[in-house]
Amino acid sequence: MSTKKSNNSQIKVQKVKRFVLSKKNVQEKDLVLEFTTKEGKVLTYSPSKVYNQLKDKFEAMNCWHKYGNYTNTNNLPKFVRELDSIV
Repeated sequence: MSTKKSNNSQIKVQKVKRFVLSKKNVQEKDLVLEFTTKEGKVLTYSPSKVYNQLKDKFEAMNCWHKYGNYTNTNNLPKFVRELDSIV
């Protein structure tokens, strides 16, 4: 995990193997996750920012209730790519 300073606060950048939102990581406001797609494209997002914009959608998913997370191995989900701001 690397750390970047921005506006007097520390932003934690953590590399992950896939897009993942969990009940734990959406609570960390200063966390940014980064993963590389199979095509080699590096994608970066803030779990808390994505979750706050799509809270109703995630909370309606069975996986969110059963496992406490949502993952996508290959890319950012289409509904996340359509958001104006994810970092």
